[in-house]
Amino acid sequence: MRAFDYKSEYQKLLTPEIVSFLTQIHEQKGKLSAFSDAQQDLLNELLEIAKVQSTEASNRIEGIITTDDRLKLIVRNKTTPRSRSEREIAGYRDVLTTIHENYAYIPIRPGMILQLHRDLYKFSGMSIGGSFKNSDNVIAETLPDGTRRVRFQPVPAWETPEAMASLCDAVNEALSDPELDGLLLIPLFILDFLCIHPFNDGNGRMSRLLTLLLLYRSGYAVGKYISIERLIADSKESYYDALQASSDGWHEGGNDYLPFTRYLLGVFAAAYRQLAERAEILLEAGNSSLSRIRRIIRGSTGRITKAEIAEQCPDISQVTVQRALKALLDRGDILKISGGRYTSYTWNWEKE
Repeated sequence: MRAFDYKSEYQKLLTPEIVSFLTQIHEQKGKLSAFSDAQQDLLNELLEIAKVQSTEASNRIEGIITTDDRLKLIVRNKTTPRSRSEREIAGYRDVLTTIHENYAYIPIRPGMILQLHRDLYKFSGMSIGGSFKNSDNVIAETLPDGTRRVRFQPVPAWETPEAMASLCDAVNEALSDPELDGLLLIPLFILDFLCIHPFNDGNGRMSRLLTLLLLYRSGYAVGKYISIERLIADSKESYYDALQASSDGWHEGGNDYLPFTRYLLGVFAAAYRQLAERAEILLEAGNSSLSRIRRIIRGSTGRITKAEIAEQCPDISQVTVQRALKALLDRGDILKISGGRYTSYTWNWEKE
């Protein structure tokens, strides 16, 4: 079984590019505390939005879906799950809530990871929840012609308990070292967790929940208000490419953690940028709705839909959003793209 030497791997990752990512994230991190008390009601709105997005996105990556209306009811615990997918969504909701509310008391230990996995499947009626895999598994993909290709052969079932114990010991030792930034240890742990692939099912979802837990425990609360899972789902191809690149040679200890680290730190940086943008909007909540919506569109890269604008302004009604969009169109500040249900908007840079 391979060993995990996180202090050595940490030093290898301190390239100018990675240091730049860390610097960006550290700079943005301070902005969260600047408005955490003054705008608590609006922050709670962001939290509720992130819960829905995280639950939807993490399950969607695995092909577990339901309608938008049913999803919101399940996440808000306002209905009983009706299908296998909805039962698994409800399990994810509960584990996500557990991490949000109790992260300080959830150690990174095999027993605790098994408890979280048990809760992930508590509504499913399946017996696999809370147990490591009992048979060998593979990470495979289906090609366009229908053939199946094995991308990676994880640790065999009989080695899994020992591998998980060794993995948790390694990350806890590294996290206790004041010279190591926990942020940079997260990609190492998650990559190794996915290469072990310790469960019969639910490995991807567990990896995203553990990412959130490790962010919290390392002092980075961005996942509370911005959905890390949504950002990963929206860049799924890049995620799989980075995972493939960093897992090559893993069993021999010759893999390169850099591609996956670069990807995951990029996700964290994007989350903090989104939070900074929304923080600015929240801190200026006294401004007119028109000004706030104008700022959102101008600060967006490419197109943005009315629904996406509404997500960033949960305190503004849809009618008010529509009126603001019409006013901005009439003034020529923004441009309308397409039409009907796929209508989106973009800033009119030609006017500046």
